[in-house]
Amino acid sequence: METEKTGHGALTGDNHKALWSGRFAEGPDAAAVEFETSIYVDERMALDDIHGSVAHATMLGEQGIISKEESAAIVAGLHGIEKDLADGTLAIDYSAEDIHSFIEATLTDRIGEAGKKLHTGRSRNDQIALDERLYLRRVIPLLQNEILTLMETLASIAEKHRESLLTGYTHMQHAQPGTLAQHLLAWAAMLERDWLRLEDALKRISLSPLGSGAVQGSTLPLDRAMVAESLGFAGVTMNSLDTVSDRDYCIEFTSAFAILQSHLSRMCEEIVLWASSEFHFVELSEKWSTGSSIMPQKKNPDFAELIRGRTGKVYGDLMNLLTMVKGLPLSYDRDLQEDKEPLFDALDTVEANLKVFTAMIASASWNVARMAESCEGGFANATDVAEYLVRKGMPFRTAHGVAAQAVRTAIDGGLSRLEELPLEAFKQCSPLIEGDIYRKISPRACMENRRTTGSPSPESTDSQCKYVASFCKQNRK
Repeated sequence: METEKTGHGALTGDNHKALWSGRFAEGPDAAAVEFETSIYVDERMALDDIHGSVAHATMLGEQGIISKEESAAIVAGLHGIEKDLADGTLAIDYSAEDIHSFIEATLTDRIGEAGKKLHTGRSRNDQIALDERLYLRRVIPLLQNEILTLMETLASIAEKHRESLLTGYTHMQHAQPGTLAQHLLAWAAMLERDWLRLEDALKRISLSPLGSGAVQGSTLPLDRAMVAESLGFAGVTMNSLDTVSDRDYCIEFTSAFAILQSHLSRMCEEIVLWASSEFHFVELSEKWSTGSSIMPQKKNPDFAELIRGRTGKVYGDLMNLLTMVKGLPLSYDRDLQEDKEPLFDALDTVEANLKVFTAMIASASWNVARMAESCEGGFANATDVAEYLVRKGMPFRTAHGVAAQAVRTAIDGGLSRLEELPLEAFKQCSPLIEGDIYRKISPRACMENRRTTGSPSPESTDSQCKYVASFCKQNRK
């Protein structure tokens, strides 16, 4: 058979026909080919496809389904393709239908008829399901490490700001005095859950789908367990009908990406607020800020805004996948080819956002004085007045009313802080209040006296920092 090289460095000829073309008397319309082609999306799984094919070919040889010589030739050919793809001497031919077709055709061009035996006992249905699992097992740990890097960055900043006062907010109103450390560690706690969600999702792709065939398995003596073991899976999937139509893992990972993205968006919302003149808690590096084309004075938190703005993409990817599988009958339907683009887009988006946010927050500077000022006013220490009375034996509900009365008295007197209320006025609210009240309700005292686990006191945030550091060290892959 004569072949000729294409501009992409691959070969053309019979080996590069569509894998399903034998039943058809004429080829598909060029527009139809372009419409169904997925190689631009699935090319990133080339190495995973090769690794799965090596395991499959080895099993075929061990089972006597093909000769061991043919198996060895296939494996050697696949390793050669892997090497050439890695060093750039082989370029992907984008005229191929998908990455699986390209690799099989290239293999057959190189080793001859033995290459045509690679697909024995295998369908693209179970092959795709395998490739996606192998790809996710390879790249999700990298994303998890990016999450850990951001957690470590936040903990490192928090360690330096365990004493830096910052108001806590509820309903965007002053709530209680806290610290910057406490706030940043709250972000780290959100990220820990993101890491754990991905870890849980990885457990649910620990079973190999290969050997499920197109839908009903195979009449050939395939050893599914051998392939699973060689690829590092814990076992094999239970039901072939379910296996080839299952895209739960795509939805689950994209859901985890969407939640991670929502956390990044919430963090960026606060960064945007804090970088404003009204708050001025944080000063972003000029490396991670932009200006205005008309207003020369502007320094805009564009990167935080872009991360926040790209949340819609990830949410859309999740909705895409959920809608794709809605109402699909068992088993495989070509709709499922559309799983990869939203999955990969969501992954790429959150990975890029993580890296940018980490660099942006690591280079930021913090206005400690302005943050401390935020704890003044707003009666953020009212709860501390109530707890002062609780320690003197007053029921909390009664103490709550007394503290509220003190706030009302201060407001009526034109005061903005409970610390400005004279002791006589305090005593009119409750005779249990003594002169030591002022030492108990300063913003720093309010913060330092909150020593319960997870609270903003320096001792508590120090413990939280150590926990984050330990978690990251134990789980980095």
